[in-house]
Amino acid sequence: MTPKIAQSDADIQRCIPAMLALRSHLTPERAFERIKLQQASDGFVLAFIDTEAGDAPAVVGYRYMNLLYSGKTLYIDDLSTLPEGRGKGYASALLDFVVDEARKAGCQCVSLDSGQNPARYDAHRLYLNKRFNIVSHHFKLDL
Repeated sequence: MTPKIAQSDADIQRCIPAMLALRSHLTPERAFERIKLQQASDGFVLAFIDTEAGDAPAVVGYRYMNLLYSGKTLYIDDLSTLPEGRGKGYASALLDFVVDEARKAGCQCVSLDSGQNPARYDAHRLYLNKRFNIVSHHFKLDL
């Protein structure tokens, strides 16, 4: 269960079903377009669990940022597992992978935002078990 970074369009396409489990407002085509755009413009990295069956039951999307309050930060945009893949350690393996990548890159922290609703409580338990702390509220104004 070693995470792999999506290098090709075929890899990205394999990741779309797991990504849509979290980002259900997107179509597969729109998700692919956004991932490609973010890779080109924001240094977005997409990693996934590559199984022997050839599927990608879990994905993580992240990028590096430099922020005044935290210094060099690896920010996790998306961490998603297909419903049938939950409870198998995939998200845990992806978090471990991302934390290791952040250390290699000299980051001061890894951060993420997570929705506040009962559907996200299992994810919150995972983050807390991985020693993440709840440090702020995230505010948003839709335009």
